[in-house]
Amino acid sequence: MRKILVELFGSHLEPTVIYCDNQSCIKLSANLVFHDRSKHIDIRYHHIRDCVQRRIMLLSYIPTEDQDADILTKALIRRKFEYHRGRIGVADNPYLIEREC
Repeated sequence: MRKILVELFGSHLEPTVIYCDNQSCIKLSANLVFHDRSKHIDIRYHHIRDCVQRRIMLLSYIPTEDQDADILTKALIRRKFEYHRGRIGVADNPYLIEREC
């Protein structure tokens, strides 16, 4: 998407911030010393590290309880579901609420 935006508008974009709740992932992407220990990792995951090194992406830590992407990837209890739903801006549809005839 970044390439498309640059081609369409011809402007330089700020680094894309990716919020991650995995601290070891963030450390692995920032530190090349871990490379010897991470040779078994698939090549597509090394792409993220390259993007971080070239300052195209930035990985930022976010606590697990504040990770809004969980609503799309996990089964959550109702309270957490409603909390994350509100944070991403999804509202109840008043037309879908049961009405009396």
